This record gives sequence, structure tokens and C-alpha cells, in this order.
Amino acid sequence: MSGMWGAVRPHAGRLLAAALAGVAAELCGLGLVAAAAWLIARAAQRPELAALSLAIVAVRGFALAKGSLRYLERLAGHDVALRALAELRGRVFDALAARRRDVASRDGDALTRMVSDVDAVQDLLLRCLLPGVAAVVCGVAGVVVCAVAVPAAAVVAAGGLLAAGVVVPWAAWAAGGRAAVRAAAERERLAVRALDVLEGGAQLAVFGASGRFTAAARRSAGRLADAERAAARVAGAVTAAGFLVQGVTAAGAAWAAMRAGGDEVAVAVVALTALVAVEAVLPLAAAAQRLREVLPASRRVAELLASAPPPPRPVPPVPLPRGPLAVDLLGVRVAYGERGGYALDGVDLTVERGRRVAVVGASGAGKSTLLAVVSGAVEPVSGTVRLGGHDVASRDPGEVRSAVRGLAQDAHVFATTVRGNLMLARPDATQAQLEAAARRARLLEVVEGLPGGWDTVVGEGGRGLSGGQRQRLLLARALLADPPVLVLDEPAEALDAATADQITRELLTLPGGGTLLLVTHRLAALDAADEVVVLDRGKVVQRGRHEDLLARPGAYRDLWESELLTT
Repeated sequence: MSGMWGAVRPHAGRLLAAALAGVAAELCGLGLVAAAAWLIARAAQRPELAALSLAIVAVRGFALAKGSLRYLERLAGHDVALRALAELRGRVFDALAARRRDVASRDGDALTRMVSDVDAVQDLLLRCLLPGVAAVVCGVAGVVVCAVAVPAAAVVAAGGLLAAGVVVPWAAWAAGGRAAVRAAAERERLAVRALDVLEGGAQLAVFGASGRFTAAARRSAGRLADAERAAARVAGAVTAAGFLVQGVTAAGAAWAAMRAGGDEVAVAVVALTALVAVEAVLPLAAAAQRLREVLPASRRVAELLASAPPPPRPVPPVPLPRGPLAVDLLGVRVAYGERGGYALDGVDLTVERGRRVAVVGASGAGKSTLLAVVSGAVEPVSGTVRLGGHDVASRDPGEVRSAVRGLAQDAHVFATTVRGNLMLARPDATQAQLEAAARRARLLEVVEGLPGGWDTVVGEGGRGLSGGQRQRLLLARALLADPPVLVLDEPAEALDAATADQITRELLTLPGGGTLLLVTHRLAALDAADEVVVLDRGKVVQRGRHEDLLARPGAYRDLWESELLTT
């Protein structure tokens, strides 16, 4: 749990303030009822007004303070919870991103961890921790007040508080545990199955599996509803038991006070104080039931954070140079993982700053892996990667990600406007910069034809756009970023041959921008590249100018002839 509570630790001061405000609010409530009970009972005896003045002031003061303190407790508690959730979601996202590079993970499981499981931290703070602290302090204070008024009644009040604060919560934990665990498991299954149906609807329809997957999702939803109804029945029974204990405790305390010879004022104070003290403890039952529900989610988050890579290295004192950066790969090897072998096998490659280099090769040659290594998305098992002469292993990963950006094969289009998707690359971009990037990617005419122009909302993953339009949007976003090193993986994919070659040629020839590494399977426009690098089975087998490589036998000329045959 250390990684999860690490998100709360920076806000410990606010959390303490929320706990103190909650305790003070409960104590004010207890004082309000005790003072009011004394005032009403004593006033019935018709004393002089001066004898009631202190109690009148106390009632007013407690009433005003309780509302103010309750507001402060809610404000500080939710502030801590929301700040901790924001930080924790970032940590969970980083852990999921790191894990998905190594092991397979279903999107539904990631969605559950990112949303439902992380929300468990909020309930741990607001519905378990803070009510528990306030209940303990208020319960002790209630027993003290009863002991001062009538010592015999304090024993009854203490017994009722133990029943309401220990026995009832234990029953809620035990009785509601099975339903809570079952509901949490079904909620996770439903998230996976619902995402399968929503995101894979087209593929399921093609294979005739839509009905089967939809029925499975409905069955999971039904089981979840059954589990939640069972939990609700337990919650109802626990609430009824709490109210029963509260009434019996108040009546028992009043009876004990009368048996002990207490006057009517003491009896009234003891009865109402016991009633309010037990009421302050009753939330422990709901807290116990909710704790049983959120513990599995909390454990999943803690396990995920525990498996995350160590925190990034400290930022070095000397920043990376500005402008285009040189890229050097020295003996870089990247393992396939469980399959064995190397995706990159001892690659030595130097790209001078500002150069435009095309990387080509057959499918599986290691082109995309090469770009992933340069961008820091994949860590080599051996070898050195340098940016601007600096070893990236000694740099902050965030700095590397800022310096090397572009278009990857798994680039994502978000469910927002066209403008919003582009401005993810540069939030401060002007309209002129947006239009310039869109024009280079041949996206501007597409945007002008959309019903809402730049403010047209596209669906998750680019729904509503054709494959070519989606690719142009992703390319425009990469160009808008304008990083020191731009990496583009098949930027003209899904476009017609003429447009693809035109865009590729412009990317290789237009002035400005940073160092460019471009992976492509189209060779017609590569005469504009400063250099062409040919990969085969994870190794650099040829490099040079387009025309020089065509002039001699080898892998590049084989690729060229193969492209001529297919076009």
C-alpha cells in the first residue's frame, strides 16, 4: 500500500485538518444536544434567567460552530481526496504504460484500474478514515459526559457504543463481505465485456459473434445487479440494527440514571447525550461495509504500483541543447522478449543534427523498434542511445519524451474536437500554427469540409473519420509538436500513392524543423532524403543516398524492384 498512500502523504496536513474539523464538528453536535437537554430540563424548573444564560450561549455557539466546522471538514477532506486521486491516476497510468510494454493487458482491465479502482482511495479517505476518527473521539466524549452527569449511566452508554461501534460494524463486514467481493469481481468482468462489445462491435459483427458477446455482457450485468441487491439488503439490515442499538442505549442510559437517583435534568442530559454519541458511531458500520468493498480494488492498485519501474532518475543539471539534436545508437540490442532473439541486433547508427533520414526494410526488420528506442518508449538490453551527445539513460524520461516526439503506429485519436486532438501536441498553438501543420499533412481541406470545422467532434479512436483522414490528423499533430527530433512511423499510410509520395517528399525537403527519422515502405520519394538506412533482421545492412543504393545490388534495390512489381 506504500505506493498508493504515497499519493496521499504530500497532503497529510490537509488530511489532518479535515480530521480535526470533523472531530470538532461531532463534538460540537454532542455539546449542542447536551447543552440543549440541560437547558430545556432546567428551564422547566423555572429558575432565574441568569442561571440559564451560559447554557443559552453554549447552545448558540455549538450550533453555529457545528455547521461551520462540518463545512470545513467537507472542504478539506474532498480537497485532499481529489488531489490524491489526480496524483494517483497519473501514477497508475504510468504503471499501466510501463507494464503494457512487457506483458499483455486487456483494455477493460486497464479501464477498471484507471477509474473504479482508483476511486477506492477517495472512499477510503472520505467514507472510512475520517468518519472512523470522528466516531472514536465523539464516543469517548459521550461516555465522559454521561460519567460526569450520572456515573452509572456511563456504563450503559459505553456498552451501547461498543455494540454500535464494534459489533454492528463487524456484522456488516462479515455479512456484506461476500456480496461486496462478488460485486467487485462482476464489475471488473462487466467492464471488460462491455468494452469488448463497444470497441470491437464491427469485428464481432463480421465474425457473427455480436449476440454471444452481448449476451455475456448482459449476464454479467445481471450478476452484478444481484450482488448489489444483496449488498443493499445487508446495508438495510445493518442500518436497522444501528438504530435499534441507538434507541436501546438511550433508553437504558435514562433508566440507569433514574435508578441511580439522578434528577430530571441529569436524566435528560444522559439520555440525549447517549443518543447523539451512538449516532456519531453508527457511520462505522457503513464504513466497514464500504471498506470490505474497496479493499480488493485498493490491493489491485497497490500491486500495480508495486510492479511499476523505479522512479525516474534526477534531472541532470545540464539541459539538452536547443534546436535539432544529433542521434547516436551504439551497439543497441533490443530483445523480442519471450520469443527469443533480437528485434535490433547491435545497431550502430549516427544521424547528424538537422538531417532527414529515411529508414526502410521488409516487415519485421526492426524499423518501428528503432524509432521506439530513439523516443525512449523501449529500453535496449544493451548498447547506448545518445541525443545531442548526451546518453539518454542518464536523462529524465520526461525530458527525452519532450525532445523526441512524432507519429507511432499505435497513435491514438481521442473523443474530442479536431482542434483538441491537435492541441494535445502544443496546447499554446495559435490558429496559424494549426493551419500550417494541417496544410502540410493535407488535413486542411478535410477540416474545411467537416460540418463543424475545427470544432467537429470525432469519436474514440477516430470514429467518424476515414482511415486516410485519421492518418492526416495524426500526422498534423506530430508536425505541430515540432520537436528537436521528429520520428514518423509510416506517416503516409492509408493514403493514395500520389498523395503519400507528395507528403513524404515534402517532409524530407521542406526547410525548418528538427532532425527527422522517417520509417516508410514507399521508396519513390526517397531521392529527397539526406540518407536512407536499410534494416534487415534487426541489423543495418545498407545506408547511403537513394541513387547510390540503387546503383549497386543489395537489399535496397530488392525493395525497389519489389515496389515496382506491386505498383
